[in-house]
Amino acid sequence: MPVTPAALAHAEDLADFVAASPSSYHAAAKVARRLESAGFTRLREEDAWTAPAGGRYVVVRDGAAIAWTVPADATATTPVQIFGAHTDSPGFKLKPQPTTGSRGWLQAAVEVYGGPLLNSWLDRELRLAGRLALADGRVVLADTGPLLRLPQLAIHLDRGVNNGLALDKQVETQPVWGLGDASEADILAELAASADVAAADIRGYDVVIADSARGAVFGKDDAFFASGRLDDLASVHAGVVALATHEPRASGPIAVLAAFDHEELGSESRSGAAGPFLEDVLERLYAGLGADASERRRGYASSWCLSSDVGHSVHPNYAAKHDPVVQPVLGSGPILKINANQRYATDAVGTASWLSWCERAGVTAQEFVSNNSVPCGSTIGPITATRLGIRTVDVGIPILSMHSARELAGVSDLHDLTRTAQAFFAG
Repeated sequence: MPVTPAALAHAEDLADFVAASPSSYHAAAKVARRLESAGFTRLREEDAWTAPAGGRYVVVRDGAAIAWTVPADATATTPVQIFGAHTDSPGFKLKPQPTTGSRGWLQAAVEVYGGPLLNSWLDRELRLAGRLALADGRVVLADTGPLLRLPQLAIHLDRGVNNGLALDKQVETQPVWGLGDASEADILAELAASADVAAADIRGYDVVIADSARGAVFGKDDAFFASGRLDDLASVHAGVVALATHEPRASGPIAVLAAFDHEELGSESRSGAAGPFLEDVLERLYAGLGADASERRRGYASSWCLSSDVGHSVHPNYAAKHDPVVQPVLGSGPILKINANQRYATDAVGTASWLSWCERAGVTAQEFVSNNSVPCGSTIGPITATRLGIRTVDVGIPILSMHSARELAGVSDLHDLTRTAQAFFAG
């Protein structure tokens, strides 16, 4: 499918979005800022909410953000259309007592976060990013920019490396960030300086490592887009763009974007999909419309959730790892994700609805199903369906290099997912 100027502009906007979102905390803050600039009102959970019909709102909990638009004629039983995604990505997280070193090198002590492709993090310029909790009670975001690197051992010292590389997660994944004596250095001071605070004021931190390279369009006819954290900032960005441009019909559904944290760990946290964040927000939203518990459940009965996360494109070098018939490929449209064992929440009714939203958006869709011999991953879809009882469909875009430090998507697919999200929000 030819890449349109609109799709190219969308990819460049995504590159900006990813660059501003090196951690889940930065991503949630970016979602809020983007929507506030589009006229949304920022709410705080600790405040009483005045969020009447006809308004647009966003709230952040840690590394998660939920935003919604309420039609002017919304009632106690108006359904919601939820576009769900996640803000975290596999990688590394800074440990306690993080400043280490050996033989004149300064190193950072990190712990593996989720299931990254470890080798993909080698020989890249990396940044530290996350949140700092300070002695005065403030929480600030920090981002060092390019600071670290995981240098690979030269082939001269490991002649069998091309026969298989296996990294020791403790010994061989500790990045270097300078030269000197570790007893006289402090990597937290680098983070503090990036946030314009004193290192001595840091009382706690949630800090990850992210690739510092900007996303890039390339390939024949500009078909490809490579970037870190496409899993799942590609979906978060699609939802943000769709919601920011959504103009609700007076009697239409309530459009909701739910960008959760900790999906790569199983979603079991206060800001994850298995936690109470979405349910808390929906209860308060419906209470503002005068709904009791029964009326809210009636609204849920007519509601939908699109759980959007990346899926596997067929790989030309490893075709046997994919289903022999169902083989989605980059550039041919977003994917509908199906699994007989409910690792994805898609069913027949959801399939029909997804296809109708795609048709309305003028988008061609593909299907994804795993090879029976290859274990299938899961998403926030089954979790959200289980917690709320809302009809849920699992979708996304096909990519290669999933869980790499730098993943590969199709430029047209990114734009098509956003167009479909816009049709979905319209009901």
